[in-house]
Amino acid sequence: MMRSRLTLTIAAIGLASSVALTATAQADYPEQDIRMVIPYGPGGATDIIFRLISKEAEKHLGEAIVPVNMAGAGATLGSRNVKDADPDGYTLLGSHDTIALSKLAGTVDYSYDAFEPIALLTQTINIPTAHANHPVQSADEIADYVSENPGDVRFSMIPSSTDHFFWVQFFDAAGIDMADVRLVGYPDTGEQVSALMAEEVDFAMFNLPSGGAYYEDGTFRPLAVAHPERLDSHPDVATLREQGIEMDHSTSRGIFAPKGTPEEIQATIADAYGKALENEEISSRIENEFGSVVRFLAGDDYLEFLDENEAALTAAAENIDFQN
Repeated sequence: MMRSRLTLTIAAIGLASSVALTATAQADYPEQDIRMVIPYGPGGATDIIFRLISKEAEKHLGEAIVPVNMAGAGATLGSRNVKDADPDGYTLLGSHDTIALSKLAGTVDYSYDAFEPIALLTQTINIPTAHANHPVQSADEIADYVSENPGDVRFSMIPSSTDHFFWVQFFDAAGIDMADVRLVGYPDTGEQVSALMAEEVDFAMFNLPSGGAYYEDGTFRPLAVAHPERLDSHPDVATLREQGIEMDHSTSRGIFAPKGTPEEIQATIADAYGKALENEEISSRIENEFGSVVRFLAGDDYLEFLDENEAALTAAAENIDFQN
């Protein structure tokens, strides 16, 4: 009996010590560099935006945030790496809607719920676009143009990507029958830019990071902005809603941690990024250089946002044939 009691006592002491050490580790977080996995190559909007904000956030954390580009497998190489990492706060994922899109397309078997969502940081507003010689002048003219040219109107997209879903949602909101349009797939945004420039397609979905320079020099024409308000950088471009198309659409970038990351650590990370976005120089660059808006959501607010985001994407996916 004495041996049993002694064993229980030692076990209890060990458990208490373990809990105490864990609590101390969380209180001292961070104590080393943090890896920020970006599931795309360097130089794109996602890479640049996360690097910019992380450089400021690390000032509030006291340790470096090291961006790691991990492109491949439709952005799932990086997400899987973070999903399977230790939930200690030292490996984070900087990504966007592609997490849910990959599951809906059947590329992976996990979505937002495989992670601890930390915070939404920015939204890059998407813009339906035509080449400069196209007769359509605004987004609300697309439906009539399609009805006048059934089966001949070409829309570019990257299969299973943000713009693929954009057009499916746009067709629904604008009352366009998908049987009357041609979706033309391209491997990346650069190929889409070249195709629209060569007038191989009628329309493409861009945003200011990908299309801004072409709007400025007149090569492309922005037909609307998929946002509740006009963009300060393009005040003359009406919103879709102003044109009678009830739709908003953006690329929503946020931070995710491995499932099981302690709430205290999640809060510490969210706080640092929230403070980073309060820097006026940072927010100005995000808006003016990258055509994005700062939108910080954390905790339950971010979870609710992701639930609504995934529900909208799931509804759109019902009209997409991912095999073609």
